[in-house]
Amino acid sequence: MKKALSLTLALVLTLGALSACGEKKADTTPAPSAAEPAKEHDPVVINFPTAGESGALYAVGAAITNLWDTEISYVSASSQASKGGIENLNLTSEGEAQVSIAISSNCYQCLNGTDSFEGYAYEDLKVIGGLYFNPNQMVATANSGIDSVASVKGKHFAVAAAGSSVEGECMNHFTAAGLNYPDDIQAEYIAFSDAADMLQNGTIDGAWIMSGAPAAAVTQACTAGCKLVNIGDDIISALQKDYPWYAPCTIPAGTYPNQTEDVQTSAIKMVMFCRGDLDEQTVYDLTKCFWENIDKLGQAQKNLDGLTPEDAVVDIADLPIHAGAEKYYKEIGVL
Repeated sequence: MKKALSLTLALVLTLGALSACGEKKADTTPAPSAAEPAKEHDPVVINFPTAGESGALYAVGAAITNLWDTEISYVSASSQASKGGIENLNLTSEGEAQVSIAISSNCYQCLNGTDSFEGYAYEDLKVIGGLYFNPNQMVATANSGIDSVASVKGKHFAVAAAGSSVEGECMNHFTAAGLNYPDDIQAEYIAFSDAADMLQNGTIDGAWIMSGAPAAAVTQACTAGCKLVNIGDDIISALQKDYPWYAPCTIPAGTYPNQTEDVQTSAIKMVMFCRGDLDEQTVYDLTKCFWENIDKLGQAQKNLDGLTPEDAVVDIADLPIHAGAEKYYKEIGVL
């Protein structure tokens, strides 16, 4: 009962990189003893919203669901574009999705019903594992005069979709820099791909993009002469006073066209989460399959390269781990 994946060319390339997964393998459920006849697991459908098609998360989600769909016999998994982390959490809490990814801060807010989730807490949110740090990337045109977070004041600046997790990052950082958000800027509420086009055309001064590096939208903008803007220690320290999940992050020179120096920014760990009512065996199999194939996934998606199970259970804002994932982590000695 596999569903056909509706994918763009970029996605097709991503899936091609995972072709080594081969044909559908046997269920990863541990083999029963001779005294217990094998029990076939009921079919499970996994809908996995990701982010906009130009963001790294879109391809990451596609790679993961293709792996699960191929390797676990009873799972039918597919990924879809979305508006990002906040929508992913809302879709999961409403039962429209079963697994997704968001930054740990948004997961914490969803679990506790704060900020964008005030009055809409999803208390049964569970973690499959922490993944990679997701860096904030502040991009500006060469002639914008933007060389720091504070210098965005008065500028025409793209802050992503209204109410999105990325807009929340803009609000946090601009407030930490002493700006009155959004009144102190000319805010443009658009997707990453549209922001890249407008940066390329010079019709906006800058844009905030939160995505694994390199991100297609940032590459497009830098190819057209735009630059990454450094986020200083003062901003990161101010953020950490209220939001302990922030960490400094370096985007190495050469990550983007014409980037000749390292650029410091802030980052938050991405977390793969699921509904709490997803059964323990399914989540165990999803977790086991993910980590046992992490090398393949890392070859297909740079953001997944080098991830380890040890890192999966730290820096996740003390979010609760699903019993199925916990079983796997205990089995391999991580917990």
